[in-house]
Amino acid sequence: MIKDKAGFTLIESLFVLSIFLIIASVTALLLKPHFFYLEKIMFFSQFRSDLLYAQNYAITHQTDVTIQIIPEENRYFANEKLAADPIFSREYPEIIKIKPGTMPMYFLYGPGGITKDFGSFYIKADKELYKITFFIGRGRFNVEKE
Repeated sequence: MIKDKAGFTLIESLFVLSIFLIIASVTALLLKPHFFYLEKIMFFSQFRSDLLYAQNYAITHQTDVTIQIIPEENRYFANEKLAADPIFSREYPEIIKIKPGTMPMYFLYGPGGITKDFGSFYIKADKELYKITFFIGRGRFNVEKE
């Protein structure tokens, strides 16, 4: 066993640790905008998928499916007509704000997958405004950036 080997001093260890902490904090600050961007992309992807699922559910089960958006609670859900349990219920992040436009926050897909209401409502996602428009007819909708 060699006895004259020396380890690192306390100052050297603290210096390396402080450099590591600076790099870690800078990385965390740089990732925050990417986190909001990914959260926004995930929300729109999930929201589109849920609307299409509710429409397909209405068609395949030949029943009315209601979509209700509750902006105060940051959630939306779909119910089958006269059913106690929702088909799906989702919460969305705080950075997403849904505001009514010409369409109410409550609409219905009929047995043919057609919405009886048409119009638009707005989604504000981290300083960007999006407009979701439901068209007359087949229950189609469009998401566009304002």
